[in-house]
Amino acid sequence: MRQNKYLSPEHELFIKKERNRKIIILSTQIGILVVFLAVWELAAQLHWIDSFLMSCPSRIWNTLADLYSSGELFYHIWVSLYETLLGFAIGTVAGTAIAVLLWWSKFLRSVLEPYIVVLNSLPKIALGPLIIVCAGTGQKAIVTMAVLISVIVTIITMLGGFIETSPEKILLLEAMNANKFQIFTKLVFPANVSTLASCLKINVGMAWIGSIMGEYLVSKAGLGYLIVYGGQVFKMDLVMACTIVLCILAGGMYFLVALFEKYMVKWRD
Repeated sequence: MRQNKYLSPEHELFIKKERNRKIIILSTQIGILVVFLAVWELAAQLHWIDSFLMSCPSRIWNTLADLYSSGELFYHIWVSLYETLLGFAIGTVAGTAIAVLLWWSKFLRSVLEPYIVVLNSLPKIALGPLIIVCAGTGQKAIVTMAVLISVIVTIITMLGGFIETSPEKILLLEAMNANKFQIFTKLVFPANVSTLASCLKINVGMAWIGSIMGEYLVSKAGLGYLIVYGGQVFKMDLVMACTIVLCILAGGMYFLVALFEKYMVKWRD
């Protein structure tokens, strides 16, 4: 390996060890997945498990291939992805805006805090009939469910970060005659970039939960609809195939949010 003239030999050795450690971790993760799939397939072929109930990788692959060849796979993926992304975006933006408003006004925060706690504790599925009546039985109801689940989590997470911003630094800016807007833009928000990144990661799961939950209730398309349909007609291969696709999509969204987090941290620094 060519030595970098700006790095000491010890630093280069450390970088090499870190690179090798990451390769070993990734290889181990892939190995565990391969072994799990192989054991699962073997158990199904040898009838150690009931492949009708538990399915197996080969049957799941054939189901995905059938959905792809019929053109249904990407249609249902797009429906669920659209609903989730829309709920994710609206919930994050609205929740952050409300958190800013509550940070800005201590009176408003004191008044609304009990209601936010109650809404956070309330199982959102209980609001399903009300959502259907108000938003109808289409995608509006599904997006509304995704927004309801993610917006409360966003408010609580971001507001907690805003409130915990260093009081000493805020007092220093106030002593320099900084107004509330300047304090927020120059100190509070930049100090909570990592909080926003964590909130985005949480909202990936929350938005998917909301959209799939909504599809369970009212959908005529989407991965949640396929899962419900597969369960009703005992097509466990379809249920498992859609579940795996959901895992891949959620993992991909989380990966993109992690990349965005690195960009935000660089912007803050």
